[in-house]
Amino acid sequence: MPFTLAQPVHSDLVVKKSRFIGCVQAVPDRAAAQAVVAGLRAEHPAATHVCWAFLAGGQSAANDDGEPGGTAGRPMLEVLRRQDLEGVVASVVRYFGGVKLGAGGLVRAYTDAIAQALLAAHKVPLQKTLTLRCTVPYAMEGMLRRELQLAHAVLGAVNHGDAVEFEFDVKEADAPALVARLNEAGQGVLRWAD
Repeated sequence: MPFTLAQPVHSDLVVKKSRFIGCVQAVPDRAAAQAVVAGLRAEHPAATHVCWAFLAGGQSAANDDGEPGGTAGRPMLEVLRRQDLEGVVASVVRYFGGVKLGAGGLVRAYTDAIAQALLAAHKVPLQKTLTLRCTVPYAMEGMLRRELQLAHAVLGAVNHGDAVEFEFDVKEADAPALVARLNEAGQGVLRWAD
């Protein structure tokens, strides 16, 4: 079962006078991962490199940011894969200390920075969700909202027209029981959208 991270976690590692600041955090997609990296570049303008790797939604990417090819991004990506993580970006900010580490030393430093951050990370199982849509009469709006809250569903768009249209996300495993409860409480007037 894949995991994601509950909150961002950082590590700080010094190897032969070079400082490696590792960060791992959950992201929904590549655009969010690139935004995290852009934020790190802005936060650390004097850094020599900001290398990163990410896995989300079946996509992966790795960037060495000027380090020798395959010595930063790809090794960090492998750490994420070995930890069975999904929806996560790993980034390392490097301040060069004047001593070259060689290809092997760079691989070790970048993977160690991410591995140390992951040691302190709280991993949570990744839950698949479904987006459901239904329509109810105004008189049933309160009941539907209570049922969604009890099921820990995430309420999306609510439109008030001739009836009340709801859109919500619910964990895939919880969806059948919630649908059954709503159908029973809806007494035949609750309508599901495709």
